[in-house]
Amino acid sequence: MKLEGSFVALVTPFKNDQLNEQKIRELVRFQIQNGTDGLVPCGTTGESPTLTEEEKFRIFEIVIEEAKGKATVVAGTGTNDTAKSIKATKRAKEMGADAALIITPYYNKPTQEGLYRHFEAIAKAVDLPIMIYNVPGRTSVNILPSTVARLAKFDAIVAIKEASGDLNQVSEIITTCGDQIKLFSGDDSLFLPILSVGGVGVVSVVANVVPKDLKLMFTAFKSGDTPGVQKWHRKLFPLCQSMFFETNPVPVKTAMNLLGKDVGELRLPLAPMSDANKARLEQALKNYGLLN
Repeated sequence: MKLEGSFVALVTPFKNDQLNEQKIRELVRFQIQNGTDGLVPCGTTGESPTLTEEEKFRIFEIVIEEAKGKATVVAGTGTNDTAKSIKATKRAKEMGADAALIITPYYNKPTQEGLYRHFEAIAKAVDLPIMIYNVPGRTSVNILPSTVARLAKFDAIVAIKEASGDLNQVSEIITTCGDQIKLFSGDDSLFLPILSVGGVGVVSVVANVVPKDLKLMFTAFKSGDTPGVQKWHRKLFPLCQSMFFETNPVPVKTAMNLLGKDVGELRLPLAPMSDANKARLEQALKNYGLLN
């Protein structure tokens, strides 16, 4: 299993509020053709809160089938219920996922001890590599570097997707955990800064739109091409920002539809993008050279 490079947080395409299974296959093939190293279905970008269990497992099945031997699949199995997370992670393992993305429990607001015990229980129950997902802006809890260090002793816990936006916290995790934990950027605009302090990759929203460019940026970094990677960072930065003009994944799905990807509607309570922000998004796509 390759656990570095450009990973995409896959959107979930719908048609008349049903999964568009053919489109899921097309999106996976598009990613693989453009060099994406890993696929992360059913995360926040995949509208996981409004997917049924049956839909999630069907998405895993399709993505695993299409990506087999071509890209790493990290299935989004985490919830705010430890028992449900264990059950879903066991199922993902049986289906052939390479790893599981486990979000810090949202809404319950556990303490650091609660967070530790949540991940400990999953790590002990399922023999599948785990990527912790820390995104305090959406969960209201921040897993601290000291807690990550405690969890790093478990063989199953191999990575963290860090979306706190705090480079000090990122640096502390890398310094404290050393080679025990691989750190992925959970913020597209911080991909290069996080690589520079020891991160190994990104789980990207914007890679749904420009997967090849994210991979080229990572390749430039790995080859020591400092001017090249800085050039990519400057080019990608405004586009990355445009993906967050409104709540993710509203802008990225809107962008994909504008570019003819036909990923369908958003599920309530996510609403269509406002006209003003859609105009800003269109301008960002034009500035990047994606729209005429």
